[in-house]
This record gives sequence, C-alpha cells and structure tokens, in this order.
Amino acid sequence: MLDDLDPRTCTNARLRQFTRLVTCHYEHHLRATGIRNTQLALLSHVIALGPIRPGELARRMQMDESTLTRNVQPLVAKSWLVVGKGSDARSRLIHITDAGRAKRAEGQRRWKEAQLALSAQLGAQQLAALHALLDICTHCLRDADGSAVIGSNGPGAHSTQDGLPQQTPLR
Repeated sequence: MLDDLDPRTCTNARLRQFTRLVTCHYEHHLRATGIRNTQLALLSHVIALGPIRPGELARRMQMDESTLTRNVQPLVAKSWLVVGKGSDARSRLIHITDAGRAKRAEGQRRWKEAQLALSAQLGAQQLAALHALLDICTHCLRDADGSAVIGSNGPGAHSTQDGLPQQTPLR
C-alpha cells in the first residue's frame, strides 16, 4: 500500500493541517468562555486525577514537563489552579480551585457544542471511523510502556512528543 502513496505527500503536514482546522473549530466555540482548548484539557485532567505531581500530569497528558509548566502558569495566575507542596520539600502537587472547577464546567458546555457541531459537519460515521483509525495508529506508534518510538533511531528508541530523546522526569 505504501507503494501507492505519492512520496511528495507528507503525512505530518497533512495531519498538522487537519489538527489546525479542528483546533480552530473548538477554539471558536470556546472563545466566549475565555478559556482555550489546551487549558480546558488541563483543568479536566486535574479534576479527573485529583491533586497530582507535575511530572505525572505531564506523562498522563503525553507532554513534556516544560510544556506543562508553561501551560499551568496562566491557570495559576487566573486562580484556576494552585501548585502546592507535595509529600516532601522537593515535590509539588497541582490542585484545582473552585474557580477552576467553575471555568471547566463553563468550558465543558461549550466543548460539547463544538463536539456536536463537528460530528454534524463530518458525519457521525466518519467521526467514529476517524477515532478508530487514530486509536489504531497511536497504538502502532507506541511501545508497550506508552512511549513514542522513533523508527530512525533503531528499535525501541524512545522520544518525547517533540522527537527529542526521552529524559527521566524530575519528581
């Protein structure tokens, strides 16, 4: 099947183009709430996982810890999240505030509108097929431990989402 593909067609470029369109769709629906899609996802994860160490949250959200830190800062500034002390002097825990819960609930309502609109635009059957294909492809690109695999660095080579070698997270 790969022989049938035009080698000038870059899968990465096509996926990035599609994800930009989808992101714009959700951002349009969320705009009135003053929250971005990435912020809604972060608040949702903190609610679902409870007070959580930054490194664990980054792992669960499949993002680099420095990216998480940059994404958490504005939410702390808006008093939607609090970064408090953990079990020892070196560890921290991220907690959601009542204002964060309220903002997440407001964003969730608009997210649902966006989700329903996208389903109507693409068609429920197409959307289900897209989700199934994404699940299959994600599974194919992950090792048993959930780390991304870089094919060019040999079997079992791991990377972060930015393609750099994975580092042991600080806890």
